[in-house]
Amino acid sequence: MLDKIGIAKRIAKEVKDGYYVNLGIGIPTLVANYVRDDIEVEFQSENGVLGMGAFPFEGEEDADIINAGKQTITTLPGASFFDSALSFSMIRGQHVDLTILGAMEVAENGDIANWKIPGRMVKGMGGAMDLVSSAEHIIVAMMHANKHGDSKLLKKCSLPLTGVGCVKKIVTNLAVIEVITQGFKLLERAPGVSVETIKEATEGCLIIEGEVPEMLT
Repeated sequence: MLDKIGIAKRIAKEVKDGYYVNLGIGIPTLVANYVRDDIEVEFQSENGVLGMGAFPFEGEEDADIINAGKQTITTLPGASFFDSALSFSMIRGQHVDLTILGAMEVAENGDIANWKIPGRMVKGMGGAMDLVSSAEHIIVAMMHANKHGDSKLLKKCSLPLTGVGCVKKIVTNLAVIEVITQGFKLLERAPGVSVETIKEATEGCLIIEGEVPEMLT
């Protein structure tokens, strides 16, 4: 089973040379720490940064350089800073190759709910709706079940939707899953996790074809 860092490390393997990538708050922000050294990737933050690096070491933080989640970050040589209008022009203009974000629920048809729980106070939707409607590749990083043990991979989302039919891949603490027409296709198992455990933890239609390999971490 993976922890949050393990999820981030596995997703980092999906990042390709030359990609422009937007990282959502939570687990996705960790991905920048684990991208291979032999590829060049530009991380974009919707609050107006292009060229984010890994998190700073303790004592080296600059309170004026933050990501969309208000976390202090580092920047790489050549990084740029700009206003939100230009940032969202990049996003809406489909200049971001990959969006990695968290979710509260994902449906078997690729719907995602990640911005609002009815009855709870939220600050707003952030850039999630723009990101999921614009990026060609969307990967969700999340735990397979919520804190009550209920599956977050559902037949149909129960929470207000952020986007419809947009999620391509999901990496959880239990598995790597691809969203296809028929439902959730199981690609890889987390270390020490059985296919049966993943089946029991998945409410939506889980498609299993042949031997499912254990993921390399």
